[in-house]
Amino acid sequence: MDGRAWRSTIAAAQAGDRRALDELVAGWLPLVYNVVGRALNGHADVDDVVQETMLRAVDNLGSLRDPDSFRSWLMAIAVRQIRDRARRRTPEPLDESAAREATDFAELTVLRLQLEGQRREVAEAVRWLDGEDRQLLSLWWLEVAGELTRRELAAAVGISRQHAAVRVQRMKERLETARGIVRALDGACPRLREVTARWSGRPDSVWRKRLARHIRGCAYCGDPRETVVPAERLLVGIALVPVPVGFTLSLALGSKSAVAATTVSWSAKALGVLTKPAVAVAAGATLVAGGAYVVTRAPEPSSTPHTRATAALTAPAPPPRTTAPLPSATPTPSASATPSPSATAARYGSVVDAVDRAPNPDTPPAALPHRPATGLTSTGGAHATMNHRGDAVTLTGRGYVLVRWQISPQYRAGNVVMPSWTGLKGKLFHVASGGGRRMDDRVSATDISATGMGSDTTGFAVLPPGTQQMWQNEYFYVDGAVTLTVNERGADYGLNVFPTSWDAVENDLITGPAQGATRYGLVRDTGSDTTPVPQYATRATPADPATVGQESRV
Repeated sequence: MDGRAWRSTIAAAQAGDRRALDELVAGWLPLVYNVVGRALNGHADVDDVVQETMLRAVDNLGSLRDPDSFRSWLMAIAVRQIRDRARRRTPEPLDESAAREATDFAELTVLRLQLEGQRREVAEAVRWLDGEDRQLLSLWWLEVAGELTRRELAAAVGISRQHAAVRVQRMKERLETARGIVRALDGACPRLREVTARWSGRPDSVWRKRLARHIRGCAYCGDPRETVVPAERLLVGIALVPVPVGFTLSLALGSKSAVAATTVSWSAKALGVLTKPAVAVAAGATLVAGGAYVVTRAPEPSSTPHTRATAALTAPAPPPRTTAPLPSATPTPSASATPSPSATAARYGSVVDAVDRAPNPDTPPAALPHRPATGLTSTGGAHATMNHRGDAVTLTGRGYVLVRWQISPQYRAGNVVMPSWTGLKGKLFHVASGGGRRMDDRVSATDISATGMGSDTTGFAVLPPGTQQMWQNEYFYVDGAVTLTVNERGADYGLNVFPTSWDAVENDLITGPAQGATRYGLVRDTGSDTTPVPQYATRATPADPATVGQESRV
């Protein structure tokens, strides 16, 4: 999220534009929530600190002289509020019942973003860090994810860049120690079980030292049994944790300042912004008295199986599946589908509708063509999290966009009703696939049935026949405008959508098995307008985007 891209919005908000202020608050709330959440690891005070940060930012917006520095200015406010909260905290230990009720942000990160493997390990290791390290990690996490620069991190903490480099290095060393503890606790060392016999299960500095001492002297726990990927590589491309259901943001400031006064009577635009998935985990929000937003859960969508619109087709059926088969227990789609025309036309508008073979995991990607990019704007903000049927985001401009898949068969398995691209004006290309794995790759060394699509225990998310298997990260190029809509109705899935850059795509694709990924990425862009567009794309704007079929022509 680049503060410079918000220059006009910030300037308008400073001038008293209520709509601009609404957009500013909605667009930056997820970033503040993630910084505070990780720094406090989901303590019950998180909501209060987030609210105080946003209140002070709105109240003092008029004092910001350089809109380009908004991001570091906002992060500095957040850090000050975190530190003030630590100074105000009473020395009495937190009541155990209150501790259990407080949301553990590490767990929240794992569940909301569906993290697995070593990415999950990093998120859980945060629990073992001290308060100051968590504060720094909350900013460094955003730095390696491309949300902050080192200069902005240093400014937020109030130290020089040289001092920031030293502190970050020390924090990373303690983070690696904490990762070793998480790995050891997941293991089966009998001596470790004896060491932890009297442990309450709550991480603290005393037990961190005891467990670290055991790991250093234990051949079993000290052997990671797999290549340990540096944390900064694992954090690249991880989306922001969405603001949870039930979160309340109240910014009724009275007349403290000219800018703050505009927040007393919030506009309808703000409600529209806050219902966007960039802010809420569910697409719903309630405006209550006093200018407060309460994120609520939308009604559950109908589970009626998706019926594709029929069309008279004369083209032959798509080629048979050539990918390596999943475990035999993987269910076969029960719903029949009309065959899609194969993409034979060497022109823009041909649709990717064939099931392609997974490349050799050790095969590096081809060169990624460098298309011109002037920047994309998104109605969902820098990171849109879409988890429910009907959630949508509109992208406008020219540039690259990442669509990150989160498939959750543990919540609801079955047939997948694919997302669709509608209202296309201009061009849309599928340029690359990455994230280190295809979603049908195996994810467990002990359960041979477990893939990113499910397992024998949970069931599987099953694609419509002829649909190209998605990867964890799918990259697209937009030149114009288009809307992406989640059509979830059968299997549970979510999408994280955010504008990105050619450099970020390239870095993802070249991360391979040697760096801990399952496979290298795959380049799909031919560099010309013969590149196929995604499946389920149309220039029309149907009342129900779920009716867009594979046979759509753009």
